[in-house]
This record gives sequence, structure tokens and C-alpha cells, in this order.
Amino acid sequence: MISTEDLYQLYLANPIISTDTRNITAGCIFFALKGDLFNANEFAQQAIEKGASYAIIDEEQYVSAKCILVKDVLAALQDLARHHRQQLQIPVIGLTGSNGKTTSKELINAVLAERFKTFATFGNLNNHIGVPLSILAIRPGIEVAVIEMGANHQKEIELLCSIAQPTHGIITNVGMAHLDGFGGFEGVKKGKAELYAFLKANNGYTFINRDNPYLLEMSAAAGLNKLVYYGTANGNTIKGSLKSSDPLISVEWTNHEHSSSVKTQLTGSYNFENILAAICIGDFFDMTPDEINRGLANYEPKNNRSQLAETASNKVICDFYNANPSSMTAALNNISVLSAPQKTAILGDMFELGPESAEQHEIIAKQAAASGLDQVILIGKHFYALRDQIKGLFFETPAEAADYLQKHTIKDNLVLLKGSRGMKLESLLQYL
Repeated sequence: MISTEDLYQLYLANPIISTDTRNITAGCIFFALKGDLFNANEFAQQAIEKGASYAIIDEEQYVSAKCILVKDVLAALQDLARHHRQQLQIPVIGLTGSNGKTTSKELINAVLAERFKTFATFGNLNNHIGVPLSILAIRPGIEVAVIEMGANHQKEIELLCSIAQPTHGIITNVGMAHLDGFGGFEGVKKGKAELYAFLKANNGYTFINRDNPYLLEMSAAAGLNKLVYYGTANGNTIKGSLKSSDPLISVEWTNHEHSSSVKTQLTGSYNFENILAAICIGDFFDMTPDEINRGLANYEPKNNRSQLAETASNKVICDFYNANPSSMTAALNNISVLSAPQKTAILGDMFELGPESAEQHEIIAKQAAASGLDQVILIGKHFYALRDQIKGLFFETPAEAADYLQKHTIKDNLVLLKGSRGMKLESLLQYL
């Protein structure tokens, strides 16, 4: 069996990692991971034939000249990333939360990139495989990294912290997400607080939204002492206010020395706290207000999160990458106060809510019906179960909704399109 140190020497000579034979790069190292429905050991030789320098496997029958045997491929990948992280003498900002993780990560990176050579998690590679891959993608010359950490059960953030080893950290918020895996809202708080526990144990800095009582409670319980606060009240390192959000967000802020304002390309008033977090972190790293504002103003959302798109017939708030009760409530609150001739909400089922699923879908359906919108369309089996109880148009599948939209054209509307990723609501955009 190869040691982590010896594997690291191979990595230094071949610093590209692949876990998919469809994306083999010449000279990479292929890690043959296993899943419920696949065993990549079977494709190790194929990866070599496609140009990989080595394949890391954990089944002896597949050993060959360039196939290296380890006890467990996933553990080897995580250990390699952990070892690489220990060689990096740079700040690493660990980021988690129920909502706004990816948008916050992108905003923080956009700000810091105005002065530093940065690395940020690509897309949402934020789990037990994605975080190691992210760490191993950090190259020499990088000055600061922003690592997103997602979780759907307790102890997962603890594991990811052991790999990413953040020197700084932020929890964007805690909400009604992944309730099934976490075991309810208190379980969500406990799971996310694992980041605070790591920062406390390793004397790291923590950025906290002082307007959020849950985060204050969690930080106090963790006994954190290197705290940097942001929020809307006096006494914070960064104090901000939402100047406008109809539809794009403008923010005024001060760091007690300078007052400033910035207009962003983000929609959704709920993104105000994500913007303020990026300002706070940029200020902490001694960036000027001009640098911070330039990073924020130039950031253009392209990941179907709080993205405002104009079709031939409507303006569409594309927020269909994911959804949970907390983010649904925020999105409905946002569209209800925006100015538009007519407004429509198209909402898809929310996944991973466990025993609370029926209740939470009913709450959101009732909120949508009471939001004063011109039309509400609800899609998915959980929403469809409410069709006889709540006012709105209900469809079991996106295909059925698409058929309706083709026959009943929506025009001159502001449309909120939001649902869990598995609902694939992007398929409806062509009909709007």
C-alpha cells in the first residue's frame, strides 16, 4: 500500500485529479471512487489508456503497472487533500449555511480577487468528495482560498473542516434545509456549528451576522473569541443598509472610517446579508472601499441563483438551483414587494424535508396564495397533494406545467421560477 506522503509526491508531479473517465486529462491521477450504482475500479485501466499517469484503486484484482492499490480510494483522496492543505501557508475561508452559500462564496471571491490571487470552490463541489478536489486544485501562487462546505447530516462539516482546515469561517445562516438528514431544525444548528467548533479549537477568525439571533446563540455556545461582526446596527465592524432592491440591489455601508454605496447585479433583498458578508471579509483583509465596491458591482450571477433574466415576453427571477422552506419564504417575500405590471410565481417541490415535508409545503403554498400575485403555479407531488385545499394552479410534473404554459402564454410578467434542483424547472424557461 502506498503512503500518503509517497502519493503526494506523485501528485506534485501530476497535479490534476480526476474522478470521471469522461474527463481524463493527459498526465492526471484518476481516483477510482465507488458509489451505490458504480465501481470506478472497473474503469481504472480505461483511464490509463485515455492518458492518466496513474489510477488509484482499492480492489487488488485491478492492479497493474500504473494502477496503485490503497485501502480505500475515498479515504486516500481525503488524506491527500488534507496533506496538501497542511503545506499551504495561506488564509482559507470556510463557508457554510442553509441558504446563500454559493452566492456568498462567489461574492467573497469577487471582492478578494480585486487585490489577491484567489481560489474559490468551483460550482458547488462542496461535499466529502468536492472539498478534497477543491483543496487539491489550489496551485502555487494562490494567496487566499474560499472553500464552500455543504452538509445534509451532522458530523459532515466536522469532516470537511478537517480537510479544508479553515483559518477563517462564516455561516451565512441556518434555516429549514435538509431537515430529514439533520433531524429537524435543532439538528441543522448543531451540524452547522461544527464550523464554529473547529475555528474555536484552532484559534480562527469568525465573521458573524449580528442581526441573526441563531448565529449569535451558536457562536456564544462555541465560546468563540476572534469575532468580526457585520449587520445593520451600530457597533458592528461593517454596518450596512439596503438602499433599494427593485429589482437590483443597492447597498450603503460604512466601516466607521468611510461611508460608501454600491449597486450590484443581484436581485432579491435576501441577498443583502450575503453582500454585507463579502464587504466585511474584504474590509478584514484591508481592502479599500473602492476595491470592495468594484468587486461587488462587477459580479454577474450566472448560476441560476438570484439571476434576473429577460426573455422575449417576461422578466424571470431564475432561482431554480435549489429550494427549501427558508429560501422559498424569502423569495416570495421579495417578489411580493417588487414593482411589476403583473407577477407570477412558479414553484416546484422542496426535497429532503423528511417528516415535515407535508407541513412545510402547505405553509409555502398558503404563503404563495396570500402574496397578492396575479398567478401561482405549484409543481410536484407534494404541492399537488394540496390542490383541493389551496388556491392556485397545480401540476404533478414539470412536463404537465410545460403543456399548460404552451397553451396559456404568460406575457409582460415578472416571474419567480424556484424549486429544488431535482425538479429541473429550467425546462420551463423556454415557455416564459
